[in-house]
Amino acid sequence: MLTLYVVVVVALTAVERLAELVVSSRNARWSFERGGVESGRGHFPAMVALHTGLLVACVVEVLVADRPFLPWLGWPALALVVASQALRWWCIATLGPRWNTRVIVVPGLPLVARGPYRWFRHPNYVAVVVEGIALPLVHTAWVTALAFTVLNAVLLLRFRIPAEERALRAATADA
Repeated sequence: MLTLYVVVVVALTAVERLAELVVSSRNARWSFERGGVESGRGHFPAMVALHTGLLVACVVEVLVADRPFLPWLGWPALALVVASQALRWWCIATLGPRWNTRVIVVPGLPLVARGPYRWFRHPNYVAVVVEGIALPLVHTAWVTALAFTVLNAVLLLRFRIPAEERALRAATADA
């Protein structure tokens, strides 16, 4: 029965991801209509694959390796998953139409310095890192948590954040 809960939690996360894609698509149109420039397209397919793999691996590891639900780990991990979703949607609300899953920057717009951006340069990535660790640990899928965290750091964030920084510098140079 508890295995069903991991499937439900992952399915709800997948639905949240689909909602993000809808918002992202709408926001991309808004940005491009205002002269938005996309950067860092090369890593985007890897990011999609890794994030999709996270969701699949959470379920597969639990089922194949017969991972138990450990309340002392699972409940705090679930609280962190919910907190990471709240932070992500706070980022989305703060950036409004400028938020995107891709790196699209409208030249001339000033950097956002309110909401979570008052404290973190890249709060959305904080949410991704926390979720990548916590979501698998809701049902003790520690291999998935470790693999996602390492792959996210080595293959994505070390390219994505610098690409985003370069795009922001270039777009705000005239602002």
